[in-house]
Amino acid sequence: MAAPLDLDQLRTFVAIVDTGSFTRAADEVFKTQSAVSMQMRKLEDRLGVQLFERTGRNVRLSDEGSRLLIYARKMMSLSIEALSAFDEEQIEGHVRIGLPDDYAERLLPEIMARFSRSNPKVELQIACEPSINLIEHVEKGHLDVALVCVSRSAQAEIVRREPLHFVTSAAHDVHLEPVLPLAIGRSDCQWRTQCIDALKAIGRPHRILFTSWSATIVTSAVLSGLAVSVLPECALRSGMRVLGEADGFPTLPDAEIGMLRGKTSDKPVIDALVSHIRDSLENLAQPAEPPATRRLPEARVIRAPRPRPSMAAAGW
Repeated sequence: MAAPLDLDQLRTFVAIVDTGSFTRAADEVFKTQSAVSMQMRKLEDRLGVQLFERTGRNVRLSDEGSRLLIYARKMMSLSIEALSAFDEEQIEGHVRIGLPDDYAERLLPEIMARFSRSNPKVELQIACEPSINLIEHVEKGHLDVALVCVSRSAQAEIVRREPLHFVTSAAHDVHLEPVLPLAIGRSDCQWRTQCIDALKAIGRPHRILFTSWSATIVTSAVLSGLAVSVLPECALRSGMRVLGEADGFPTLPDAEIGMLRGKTSDKPVIDALVSHIRDSLENLAQPAEPPATRRLPEARVIRAPRPRPSMAAAGW
């Protein structure tokens, strides 16, 4: 049987990736820089691959290093979880996390389950608000961790990329309207901007019918057959279908989910939460039922009643 990987080497490897350099990683793991370099040479010899590509003083992960990083984070997280299960002095306290409700339904269950299993004495306080609000809360010290739309903050660490889709109801044909009705975010929403720019680029007439920061309101408008919207893959719901090039809709840039840490980010409880967030998002599978992209048979198409003009002006 092959000898198991050395957890201490993996810890150093992850520290190099997270800090961006061997020197900073050495401080992180309380080793000399030469000791860190030696550990990485041993790890590369053990695996028979090159983990880093060096260009002058710059170091970046190789393809093999990126593959190992996924396993290394899982093994480190599982090690911490196992130790926590037998630790009579488990981490206690509370931690505050925020994320937009677009992400909450799909991402929160996995994050909450992983974190609570290994930190049963920690109270998890959760806020669901738009990214722009969450960034402000982090800056003011009201949140410890936030998942946000990356375009909102250059400081956010990218933890997940997903396709951004035009979506419609699987049971209605609102996307065939001559003037496309839209249900989208408010004027400072990045996805709204990308949606409008993409439609203008192909010359598709459109009008904004519903405006809201609430994912519940936007998805309700889509599912009821009143409007088309743009949503990241993690926000798709049963009863929706993706509109692609075959339907006359352009491809949108990927949505990037970023993570921000607050001013109290040096607490062990926050380190534990951040680790679980990374693991949860890396392990998050694609939807069990991929959204349909085919056109439904004509007999099943139901045209939703059009709203009165007064509804079209409504905004939340």
